[in-house]
Amino acid sequence: MSVLMPKHRFKRVWEIQPEWLEAQGITALLLDVDNTLTTHDNPVVPDAVTQWIADMKQAGVALYVLSNNKRQRVEPFAEKLGLGCISRAAKPLTAGVRRAQKRLQVEKGQIGVVGDQIFTDILCANLAHVHSILVEPMEMEPFLFFKFKRFLERLVLRK
Repeated sequence: MSVLMPKHRFKRVWEIQPEWLEAQGITALLLDVDNTLTTHDNPVVPDAVTQWIADMKQAGVALYVLSNNKRQRVEPFAEKLGLGCISRAAKPLTAGVRRAQKRLQVEKGQIGVVGDQIFTDILCANLAHVHSILVEPMEMEPFLFFKFKRFLERLVLRK
């Protein structure tokens, strides 16, 4: 498997169900923020995400936010969800996954990284040898840099 290919794919994060996680041996999810839990730079938590987080917690799934964004963006968002977080995670580097693993006290095989970007979230998960779970972005970013990245991602996923 290519390090850029996700092991699992879903349309939205709230489609990931506790029963499916259990079948995969996943007990902890590391969650990206922008375009995974909410739209880019949006401080509002969608109702579907709020309910999904509550359902995951009730099922005993450990959740942690792992984002490349700055602390001022990530911490207040994670706090709204009642989750711990690591900001400026430098994905695709794997140090953030190792830090979260230590904090959550779980084995590598029990971790899933959920995100919307192949070149950060998925590559990070695959390099860290944990479950990579790709979700579709909630909205397409208008910035040229992101448009180019999304074009490259489509090329990768076609293979």
